[in-house]
Amino acid sequence: MLKFLAIGVLRDRSRSFFPILIISAGVMLTVLFYSWINGYTIMLIEENARFETGHVKIITRAYNDMIDQKPFDLGLMNVSEKIRTLSNEYPQMHWQPRIYFGGLLDLPDETGETLSQGEVFGFGVDLFSDSFEQDLLNLKEAISNGNLPTKQGEILISQEIAEKLGVNINDKITIIGSTMYGSMAMHNFTVAGMVRFGVQAMDRGAVVVDISDVRTFLDMEDSASEILGFLPVYDEETTLKIAASFNEIYNDETDEFSEVMLPLKKQGQMEFLLKTLDERMGMFIFIFIFVMSLVLWNSGLMNGIRRYGEIGVRLAIGESKGHIYRSLILESFLVGIVATIIGTAIGLGFSYFLQYNGIDISSMMKDAKVIMSSTMRAQVTPASYYIGFIPGVIASVIGALFSGIGIYKRNTAQLFKELET
Repeated sequence: MLKFLAIGVLRDRSRSFFPILIISAGVMLTVLFYSWINGYTIMLIEENARFETGHVKIITRAYNDMIDQKPFDLGLMNVSEKIRTLSNEYPQMHWQPRIYFGGLLDLPDETGETLSQGEVFGFGVDLFSDSFEQDLLNLKEAISNGNLPTKQGEILISQEIAEKLGVNINDKITIIGSTMYGSMAMHNFTVAGMVRFGVQAMDRGAVVVDISDVRTFLDMEDSASEILGFLPVYDEETTLKIAASFNEIYNDETDEFSEVMLPLKKQGQMEFLLKTLDERMGMFIFIFIFVMSLVLWNSGLMNGIRRYGEIGVRLAIGESKGHIYRSLILESFLVGIVATIIGTAIGLGFSYFLQYNGIDISSMMKDAKVIMSSTMRAQVTPASYYIGFIPGVIASVIGALFSGIGIYKRNTAQLFKELET
């Protein structure tokens, strides 16, 4: 039966061409949209993790209450010992201390007088003990001019702020800020290079300094704003379990300087954003199933009119209405499978193109404050290969279920009169 219907679908193109065209287009858009949303989600997680949240973040309770202000004076102390303990308790994660600070960048002339000044926000990261932070922040790829720091006292500044203030490679600059204890602090640095991260919120005024220099500058010996933890590959469930176990041991609600661990999903607006993206994907698939079902329903009604005589003959020779109805549903299932394969192949082609090339949206992000790459890319995953079967096959079958009901309205008493005419 299945082989017979397949041959009929292939030979009678007028029966299958329009449904295949409609379903293929819908499946293509579903696969492309799914890969696009998936790419956006992965990009959102990766960019926020490496610059801001980590996969998990350890801070003090007092720091957490003012986390938007990055108050490093409420940060963590005895960081080296804490990291050794964390490495023993959670060896699956890599732990890195970070210091976030703001300040005023001052560019002096030959006589020491100020040429230009601008506000900057800084990252104190480990640049020399290992290459983890360099790889995590993609510093080698981000270098637009100059080189990475090779010794203490060297700094990287964003290309945008360098152009704005007229800073050149090897210039001596001064960062003015305040120490952990509230007193005024000034520290001289040599510009080793300029960076362009491709993230507008970072490129507007970020500076990157080795954490040992920042500790000296801000009087934060063996201290840090935060400790970030990274899994080899991000897994939401794992981060939630690790955070829950850590907080059960170390989080003391009566001590404002006790430590609390925040998983990526629970930081800022990440939970809302990730949940919204999942809901939008489900809504998109539902809409395509609904719209394509309506179109295929009408298509089935039109085909039913065209095949009116065929169905009449089949009923006249003794084939039951139920058997005809089931054969039409099976036929629509075959059409859905064929169309889904075609639509998936085309959708994957476009998705792979956008995965490797991406679309530059930097012109839309000039005033963006969120950490998000200026190049949007799709991301093809194993689910991209089968996600299209959900709307493709279901819509085709639903369309046949409704349009095929007309079979039961045929009056066999009029069949011979119809055949005579």
